[in-house]
Amino acid sequence: MCLAVPGNIIEVIEGADTLSKTARVNFGGIVKTISLAYVPEAQVGEYVIVHAGFALQIVDPEEANIVFDYLREMGEIAEREGA
Repeated sequence: MCLAVPGNIIEVIEGADTLSKTARVNFGGIVKTISLAYVPEAQVGEYVIVHAGFALQIVDPEEANIVFDYLREMGEIAEREGA
């Protein structure tokens, strides 16, 4: 199963064109460089949904926090089940 997760843009790196624009995105303390080819209008401070290294859409902070809460719950459940 593949999962798209939200991350917060901490730096936008301009490319030679729209397709090569990237960003450094914080996923709860893990920072990755991802492509902004699908959402070149994304800015520092915004949350984006990321799958396979590509930002797919911009989401509001409240929606991103709901996903973070679900992911935390899933981790807590896995810990209780001994996974």
